[in-house]
Amino acid sequence: MNKTRQPLSQGLAATLAQKFIAAPESVQSPQTIPIELLQVPAKQSRRYFDPNKQAQLVKSIEEHGILEPLLVRPLPNGNYELVAGERRYRAAQELKLSNVPIVSKELDDGQARQVALIENLQREDLNPIEETEAILELLSITLNVSNDQVASILHRANHAKNRNQELEENVFLKLQTIESVLASIGRFSAESFRTSRLPLLNLPTDILEAMRSGQIEYTKARAIAKVLVQEKRKQILEEAIANHLSLSEIKLKIKQIGQQTASDSSTKPEATSTKELADDTFRRLKKSQVWDDPKKKAKIEKLLLQLNALIEENSN
Repeated sequence: MNKTRQPLSQGLAATLAQKFIAAPESVQSPQTIPIELLQVPAKQSRRYFDPNKQAQLVKSIEEHGILEPLLVRPLPNGNYELVAGERRYRAAQELKLSNVPIVSKELDDGQARQVALIENLQREDLNPIEETEAILELLSITLNVSNDQVASILHRANHAKNRNQELEENVFLKLQTIESVLASIGRFSAESFRTSRLPLLNLPTDILEAMRSGQIEYTKARAIAKVLVQEKRKQILEEAIANHLSLSEIKLKIKQIGQQTASDSSTKPEATSTKELADDTFRRLKKSQVWDDPKKKAKIEKLLLQLNALIEENSN
């Protein structure tokens, strides 16, 4: 995996970025509009804004004004929808500015979303979850398929490669498009994105939310996610965030909790832990890509039938 953040290069993403973001003046001359005419799209690329960096931006705009116009698109009701520049828009709101500079461009829903995602991917402070979700959605829009279908294409390609099989033509063409978009972003190949990033989206919900909000780093989150008992995992996560624990301290906490669980293995809490493990397993199973593998799917179906039989036997 390429750990160095690189600028967008050749390809679809670069073309859109250069056309709508890098050189907005080529689209239309900037103009100034009342800030109340702006509205934020229902689906936003960014969910977390670093408070310190946002405060710095507010101070900069207070001293120098908004130096780069916001990219917007006109709406039928006479208002404008924000496409790129949400941090500047939020700062302007905080400063209670009456007017903001904008560049308006006619974009359909798909184009607007692509541009928003690309601008998001150009950020230096993206965490792995934000980056993964943005890339996956960009691929989804480009191929006009769901996020799950994008993942399925990647898994089918890997499945065929491992068995020296040829891909169906439509899957092959979609895989080529995926490779092209990822190359233009300059960070992943299709296979490295499949193996290093897609699994992140299967992390427990509490871990995902902590990462999205910038409360915990990926390496620490991945270690905590290995704790399968939900209550124990929540405890470690909260301690790690509150006390700014290092990775080594987190691992020590996990080891201590493991020893405590082992010492209490003959008591009732074990039954509770088993139930939590079952809940966690089924939650992960629903999100897993094992359904794309016929052999693994058959094994799962067999295990589910056995579980159903066991439940029926116990209820009789």
